[in-house]
Amino acid sequence: MTTPVVVMDGRISEAELAIMEALWRDAPLSAAEIARRVAPERGWSLQTVKTLISRLDEKGAISHRQDGRRYLYSPEVAREAYVTRESRRFVERLFGGKVMPLVAHLADSDALSEEDIAEIEKLIRELKR
Repeated sequence: MTTPVVVMDGRISEAELAIMEALWRDAPLSAAEIARRVAPERGWSLQTVKTLISRLDEKGAISHRQDGRRYLYSPEVAREAYVTRESRRFVERLFGGKVMPLVAHLADSDALSEEDIAEIEKLIRELKR
């Protein structure tokens, strides 16, 4: 199944992101199925999950279709597109749109492991080709 990329209205909150992650892993899902996947670790009721689903539906982040007496929900934005958009927002907001200050900050705060550095070096080599 290919997930379409849709421009959403509004941002996805951290709580809503938990719902999206469940749908990105295994859609379509009913509200009860989503609740079984995310509610136990967060202590949410089914009603809380339904509220979050409703918000995501209003934002255009998910869609629904009726299946008998229940609704099945699917993402309307690809995870990759969401990550790209949020990454750009983050870099723009905190680092003026420049990636190098972010990398420098991570290096200065010892947040980069040897493996991270090796992966960055590999990526740079690939980008130079």
